[in-house]
Amino acid sequence: QVRLVESGGGWVQAGGSLRLSCAASGMFFSINSMDWYRRAPGKQRELVASITGHGITDYFHGVEDRFTISIDNAKKTMFLQMNSLKPEDTGVYSCAADVAVGPETTWNGWGQGIQVIVSS
Repeated sequence: QVRLVESGGGWVQAGGSLRLSCAASGMFFSINSMDWYRRAPGKQRELVASITGHGITDYFHGVEDRFTISIDNAKKTMFLQMNSLKPEDTGVYSCAADVAVGPETTWNGWGQGIQVIVSS
């Protein structure tokens, strides 16, 4: 059983910073990729950033100048450093992972999500 747990969310004023973490636990061999999604109030969930187990990153919705995704494979943890936060960054941030649990076998799942509130 693989489990993902997010931490680091909370309330911050516009222009501030937060660092989200997503810790993976359980039995798996390696991380294929991990992603950060967010769901703003009244909107659909959207992909914000992704990273492969080898550290290749991708960003979406114009956050690349403010957000940095990273991964610590040894600690099985992914991070999202969010700087210069804007009120429109408010939402529930969830991590997702694709990990290898056996030969030719992967597990895909989600964390429970964590709230980020950016006030103006």
